[in-house]
Amino acid sequence: MKPIWIVDDDESIRWVLEKALARENLATQSFSSARDAMAALQNGTPQVLVSDIRMPGASGLELLQTVKAKHPGIPVIIITAFSDLDSAVSAFQGGAFEYLAKPFDVDKAVELIRRALDESLRETDIEQGAAQTPEILGQAPAMQDVFRAIGRLSQSNVTVLITGESGSGKELVARALHKHSPRASQPFVALNTAAIPKDLLESELFGHERGAFTGAQAMRRGRFEQAEGGTLFLDEIGDMPLDLQTRLLRVLSDGHFYRVGGHQSLKANVRVIAATHQNLEHRVREGLFREDLYHRLNVIRLRLPSLRERSEDIPILARYFLTQSARQLGVEAKRLSPQAMQFLSQLEFPGNVRQLENLCNWITVMAPGQTVEIKDLPQDLVEERVHAPQPAQIVSAPASAAGTPAPLAQPELSAGAAPAEAVAGNWISLLETEAAQMLASEQPEVMDILGRQFEAALIKIALKHTHGRKNDAAVRLGIGRNTITRKIQELGIGGAEDD
Repeated sequence: MKPIWIVDDDESIRWVLEKALARENLATQSFSSARDAMAALQNGTPQVLVSDIRMPGASGLELLQTVKAKHPGIPVIIITAFSDLDSAVSAFQGGAFEYLAKPFDVDKAVELIRRALDESLRETDIEQGAAQTPEILGQAPAMQDVFRAIGRLSQSNVTVLITGESGSGKELVARALHKHSPRASQPFVALNTAAIPKDLLESELFGHERGAFTGAQAMRRGRFEQAEGGTLFLDEIGDMPLDLQTRLLRVLSDGHFYRVGGHQSLKANVRVIAATHQNLEHRVREGLFREDLYHRLNVIRLRLPSLRERSEDIPILARYFLTQSARQLGVEAKRLSPQAMQFLSQLEFPGNVRQLENLCNWITVMAPGQTVEIKDLPQDLVEERVHAPQPAQIVSAPASAAGTPAPLAQPELSAGAAPAEAVAGNWISLLETEAAQMLASEQPEVMDILGRQFEAALIKIALKHTHGRKNDAAVRLGIGRNTITRKIQELGIGGAEDD
């Protein structure tokens, strides 16, 4: 993320804002004049710009005009004295994100900067998504059918429903449909409806007016307005709340919507592409998804095959991801030996293409040497493939170089298995035995190793149960979203979706 620029000739104001933002772990860069900031724009840009109006030389309004002319997506917050209120209002109308009247409350200033930062990051995601669309690769017959469907739909504005397992590449197909459509020159905007809290999703989709609810201090455009003239991709549409399904149905029916708190009907010129890993017909029968909305979305259905259905594509995908990962890190791309490539081609990959991509990133960072053998792959992956299912045992290997402990094997139930109480007692006895062995061998950090194994096992099974969705897994485990994100990073767990 880029730094926040603070432009003010008053050193005390610069100091106060720098310290307050530093406490929020936000990087800053300060300038004592608008001229200095304008010169710095030749070499870089801020994520958010905070500027005083009255300064020696060029004014904050001139700086605002310069920024908006060259970089219209950068939010600009104007600092003004009460005597300059008219100027501040003019600046606000001319493109400023908001204004701060002196003297201002530091906490409120930080809150305002935070909101501007969120808006800036949303716009950045949209721009980068359009500029960094990865290729869709595949030679398997199932993927050739997908390519043919994209070609047939290339000149159409019809609504498309993409189905397929998590990680199979539904957003890539949506981007390809947009790229080859008459709307290609207009925005492509993506929204994962399962990743946004229910009470914020309506505002995220349709925007809100200033004062519509507590904290709505400025009007904000929703995703429909951001995608005007282009394509709106709604991922995980099956998880959309019923009341919002009704609003979405109206937009698809007559093309009109209202911002939250608004009274003026807005016309949407947007092509909608939806995607889900769920069976919408079942959701309709269960009363969780509107049947009329289902039929509105299901004009053209495009099913993406899982990676195990096109295992012949694994070699070309693996080589592509290894090349991409090496380019991002500025290193030479690693190569998979024929044996390692054959080994990967026989894996199930329940996380599909996303899991393969994460594995290639791991290989680029962790695998020794340029040619990667089977033994260089993640140990749990090798053990899962090489060893047939066997009675549960606890692996006492220490943490790997990445700090990720080997996972605890879980006891499996078969027909006629013992009751739950016996199973629970079994794994606890195994844990006690393992701990006793580690303590007897004077292995250090026993609590940390076993604790990390236990946490990793719980999180992995929760992610598997929720098809990789972190938010749902956190709810099922009874922990916070930030906690599960931190644990996934610390434990090096793959297969989780970025919510």
